[in-house]
Amino acid sequence: MSGRIAVVTGAGSGIGRAVARTMLKAGYRVALAGRREAALTETAAWRGAIPSNALVVPTDVTVEAEVDALFDRVVQEWGRVDVLFNNAGAFGPAVSAADISLDDWERTLAVNVTGAMLCARGAMRVMRAQDPQGGRIINNGSISAQAPRPLSVAYAVSKHALTGLTRSIDLDGRPFRISCGQIDIGNTRTEIMDELGVGSGALQADGSRRVEPTFDVEAAARTVLFMADLPAEANIGALTVTASGMPFGGRG
Repeated sequence: MSGRIAVVTGAGSGIGRAVARTMLKAGYRVALAGRREAALTETAAWRGAIPSNALVVPTDVTVEAEVDALFDRVVQEWGRVDVLFNNAGAFGPAVSAADISLDDWERTLAVNVTGAMLCARGAMRVMRAQDPQGGRIINNGSISAQAPRPLSVAYAVSKHALTGLTRSIDLDGRPFRISCGQIDIGNTRTEIMDELGVGSGALQADGSRRVEPTFDVEAAARTVLFMADLPAEANIGALTVTASGMPFGGRG
């Protein structure tokens, strides 16, 4: 896969950072997008990366002009986009559907839905115009797209919406050899798991709290790389990877 061009959003931490570094190690040239330039630079400075293969582009995915500038910059530097890992996201407030404020609702959907759409749109416009035509978009969903946690209405709805975006992209991209798939990940060892209390006791549907198992974020990154590396004639439309033994199948 040496020389292929990828864009990774939310590349400054967590799953985005792990995926960016895994793709750099595999020989991709990777544009790292996110709001915090220092964090992106830290991702790019990883010891296994070839400096010229990492492009830091500070981007707020909720701002249309910044997303358009991201893809313009990648094309200017490297000429094309082969893969987009649409990863930037926000968990949103831990609040009941009865109590969520409109501002919190809109902020969460702005990142997780509108931001994902803007990035996918930017990637598709490049992919359909380049020679050879085509590319792959991988959306980072969540197991919350299948079974929400309590008090996560904005996040859960946004991830269900992302599934619709994934399917629409894959359908609309067919004439241009653009495929799209979604990975739903549960309980990688990242900062957001600490916020949810997974290691100390995450809220369950029955109101109890339970320490949940986690798994190494590198395993999730390798799974994204596997999806990215598929030949153009193959696509994984939906894939779920979770920590073994986590309360997912029995949620609710």
